[in-house]
Amino acid sequence: MNSRLTRLLARTGLGSAIILLGLGTPLVSHAVGTIAGTDIDNTASVSYEVGGTPQTTTSNTVTLTVAEVLDVDVTLLSPPVSVAPGATNQGMLFVVTNTGNGSESFSLTINNGLGGDDFDPVASVPSAIYFDTDGSGDFSPGDTAYDPGVNDPLLAPDESVDILLVNDIPAALADGLVGLSELGATAETGSGDPGDRFPGAGDGGIDAVVGTTRADAANSGQYVIGDIQIDVVKSATVVDPFGGTDPVPGAEITYRIVVTPTGSQTATNVIVDDPIPANTTYLPNSMTLNGGGLTDAADADAGTFTAAPAPQVSVSLGDLTGVSGVQTVEFTVTID
Repeated sequence: MNSRLTRLLARTGLGSAIILLGLGTPLVSHAVGTIAGTDIDNTASVSYEVGGTPQTTTSNTVTLTVAEVLDVDVTLLSPPVSVAPGATNQGMLFVVTNTGNGSESFSLTINNGLGGDDFDPVASVPSAIYFDTDGSGDFSPGDTAYDPGVNDPLLAPDESVDILLVNDIPAALADGLVGLSELGATAETGSGDPGDRFPGAGDGGIDAVVGTTRADAANSGQYVIGDIQIDVVKSATVVDPFGGTDPVPGAEITYRIVVTPTGSQTATNVIVDDPIPANTTYLPNSMTLNGGGLTDAADADAGTFTAAPAPQVSVSLGDLTGVSGVQTVEFTVTID
């Protein structure tokens, strides 16, 4: 299996390994036939007999030099990128491939003003286009910023380069909204209608001809707002020694903490911490999670009571998403 297919399978969940290509890694052949600058020679011959003796005469040799075809492909590798409102430096991965038959430099552009989406991502500063230098597939400190006219990618036929678009996400966006970001790549020798010629501008001074892609390709990816909100509501129920609800010494207070996650992202390692109020004493082993009893010890269940340096209950809720549902923690204290 070729490495590009392996990476695509990995990113769609169909492969177990993620193999990322760096700058200039060869792809499966997509280029337009014979390499630019190749000479095509042709010589004719005529055979005949004179007085029974075979004779051969050859023509002059006609030489044609294959022109450079200017073509490029931009492919999106990232699935829709789930982001939170206000998130910064959110990357999406593309691959730019020289599908022409000669070496070519390409200028790169970002376009966030596309129609048909719900919001416009904001290009990150100081740069919004990066080479995926470390091959991670994600934006990271090791990636190299693209500087137009300075480090434009120079690609041989069938060579490719992995490019990251990096954007900030506007704040106050609702869950599920979509924003588009587009990467464009244009051959620096020239672009235009298929068949347009640039005499002497190709490899080694040969002619260059615009191919079917117009030497100017683009593709876009999606940012999808996948927010997670954690709402916490606390209430208290009092039972006094006389069967009433007055908060008198000796009365028991049962605190209820209701945690409600909403949204499509994941809140990881959610922990409820609640200090035991002054002038009260924790009732041992009174913690529950969603109605199930918890022990006070730091053991396999989700609850822990610690007496020092200050008494407190802690309940681990794990990772929560909107489908996790309401989580209810309860514990009881006695008024001193």
